[in-house]
Amino acid sequence: MSNLDPNAILRGAQLTLVGAYRALQNPRLFNTTLYKQAAIAVAAGFAIRIIIAIPSLLVRVLLFFVGFIIDVGSSQWDQRMLSGLTFIEKSVLQLPFFMMSAMRFVSPAMDEMFMKSLEWVDHTYVVKHKSEDPTTLRAMYYPNLRQYGDSKQVTGGPPKDKKSVYRNVLLFAQRYAKRAAISMGIYLLTFVPYIGPFVLPAASFYSLNDAVGPEPAAVVFACGFFLPKRWMVMVLQGFFASRSLMRELLEPYFSRIHFTKEQKKRWFRDRQGLLFGFGVGFYLILKTPLLGVLIYGIAEASTAYLITKITDPPPPPSESDDFAETQVAWKNKKEFLTLDLAHLDRLNTTDDGEKKEL
Repeated sequence: MSNLDPNAILRGAQLTLVGAYRALQNPRLFNTTLYKQAAIAVAAGFAIRIIIAIPSLLVRVLLFFVGFIIDVGSSQWDQRMLSGLTFIEKSVLQLPFFMMSAMRFVSPAMDEMFMKSLEWVDHTYVVKHKSEDPTTLRAMYYPNLRQYGDSKQVTGGPPKDKKSVYRNVLLFAQRYAKRAAISMGIYLLTFVPYIGPFVLPAASFYSLNDAVGPEPAAVVFACGFFLPKRWMVMVLQGFFASRSLMRELLEPYFSRIHFTKEQKKRWFRDRQGLLFGFGVGFYLILKTPLLGVLIYGIAEASTAYLITKITDPPPPPSESDDFAETQVAWKNKKEFLTLDLAHLDRLNTTDDGEKKEL
């Protein structure tokens, strides 16, 4: 089964809505702390909008004074410049998305949101099966995963000191700066005479070939000669931004369960279609003005529900030596992708391999 199977993408998009609905059913999220964080999130969203608007505002001020010397309005190049600047900020450099993602390093709220939602998933499972023999139920996710955050055996746990926060922010900024520089370089090359029309199609094939395979990459390559440049940029940046979003949303899990670089690569590849559908769904919702940061928190809470569908419950840290390798392959992939929407919770695996309904 292809890792970018359309059915997997659709199932991931469905989990975007189902996961958000399940997360919002958790009464433990609706407390004073959440309301405070929600208010901060809305304020942060407003601040992000202002920060992103500063370059455009400076250009407007500059054009205002230039207007006393030359007539910039008659040729409308001032409006084209402002429109182009806005496009570069939001679509090429993805500045709003970067600033939202960086907030997780400043505040532990996202990690707490993930863990509280994971605890809620376990709670609803136990309540639903309270009349059954407890020994036949699947193991819980939250109790053991919580221990990893405090375990000295795991080096990637949630940061607790300023040096760790600074180091993580710096690494995240470096990764973003590298991607932004490449994106900006490719976009500028599209304006070079003669070679410009070939830049985006060639870049799309090169970048998508490894991610989705040669056939889909070839289709995008061909479309690059017919679609408007802005459409191609938005499609490509949306694809890679949604992948980046999923990696950030899954950080509370991977910061506790230690995977090697190769194991993590295989883990993502085996679940690629589902994660893309889940990520692109929230990526589009995150574009909601001002509320993007708040929705980011809901996406983090929904990811806890997602984890219970694509991984096994973790063992205690003392027994976790080979656990990561056992999780690389998605064991119930075929069964889960063939379920109808009304029974997404049906498949869960107990320790002895028996399939049970959640």
